[in-house]
Amino acid sequence: MTETTTSLFERSQFHMADISEKAPSFRRAIAIGRIHVGAIGFTHIRERTLPKGDVLKLAEIAGVQGAKLAWQQIPMCHPMLLDHVAILPELDEAANSVVVYATVATTARTGVEMEAMAAINAALLTIYDLTKPVNPALTITEARIVMKEGGKSGLWFHPDGVPPALAALLPQQDTRPLRGRTAAVITLSDRAYNGTYEDRSGPTLKALLEKQGCQVVANTVLPDEADLLEQEIRMLSGSVQLIITTGGTGVAPRDVTPQVLLRLDGTEVPGFGEVLRSSSAAHVPTSWLSRSIAVIFERTLVIALPGSVGGVKDGMKALAPLLPHALDLIEDRKPAHADYHGPDQGPGHEDDQGYGPRGDKE
Repeated sequence: MTETTTSLFERSQFHMADISEKAPSFRRAIAIGRIHVGAIGFTHIRERTLPKGDVLKLAEIAGVQGAKLAWQQIPMCHPMLLDHVAILPELDEAANSVVVYATVATTARTGVEMEAMAAINAALLTIYDLTKPVNPALTITEARIVMKEGGKSGLWFHPDGVPPALAALLPQQDTRPLRGRTAAVITLSDRAYNGTYEDRSGPTLKALLEKQGCQVVANTVLPDEADLLEQEIRMLSGSVQLIITTGGTGVAPRDVTPQVLLRLDGTEVPGFGEVLRSSSAAHVPTSWLSRSIAVIFERTLVIALPGSVGGVKDGMKALAPLLPHALDLIEDRKPAHADYHGPDQGPGHEDDQGYGPRGDKE
């Protein structure tokens, strides 16, 4: 294999992970932690009578600062431009403790788990520092990431579960968002059609759709012929909810897929093409040459993806958050996929431990 500058420097003993080819995406992490302060410490915190001041207010400020400075504390942590940081300390009288929640969000090439944990640690240590004059026997416990979303791994919850008050506010993990949907896959390639090489884009696309729960009822390989493609789309439209083509979206003379979709006289949805190009352009500059588009024809969503395995994978990753919502709207159904990326609502806590993945007691 030909060595690159990236592979060369990855042989170094210590290095930051190379994220230069990743596309920026929305990222969020929520963390929690607890500090046991004892009866005397708890009373002073609640009554705001600690010698150094109101610890809960200072803990919020320290947590925000901790998130912003995470990259300075952790040697291989990337500097991050954060879009949102919020800290919520809550008193737990039954356990003589303070529970701290932190949420951190950004649009970037890497996640913000370390920033969320740095926020929790800064807030808890501030409480420790201000409380130790009245009770030096303090214990910090349960510091962990509760949930993270975005990036390659998508939505993730800690195996120990989510506190019930948080569970009601967090998005629910759905690993098969297209279940109950039907789709058809069409590959456009002269060489794949005449057997010069095996089509890999179509099977990859079919597998990705099926992984999301979609039933793929047709997987066809056609030559780059406009009339044949139009005939196939017209035959399938109305009988399936989604048609995705792969191939024929470039600028070569026989790349005819966009022309065919436009002459269907359906409703163009320009945002799909825009998101497909912009999501890949950071690591594949030639993505800007793609003419990927989407139209709605006879209540079937028809989307044109590039004709490569990488283009299919990148395209489906970009489309995944949009497809369930779009298909609901096309069918005039109330979308079941609410947008979570709104302002955080104040999360709370419960006294008991042992939460299930969605907040249920185990």
